Amino acid sequence: MIEIRVICEPDDADRVKQTLAAAFDTGPARQYPTRDGKRTRLYFTADHRPASPESE
Repeated sequence: MIEIRVICEPDDADRVKQTLAAAFDTGPARQYPTRDGKRTRLYFTADHRPASPESE
């Protein structure tokens, strides 16, 4: 299991969430403003997706 932190523009937060959810098995994102209040911090707990039978 890994912890991922992303700092992005607020308008990009949904796209980042969708992209990481497609690449990893993620839990819900925890979202907080950055200290300067201009960007968004996203925290994900993630794990590698299980290998599909097609890739073996």
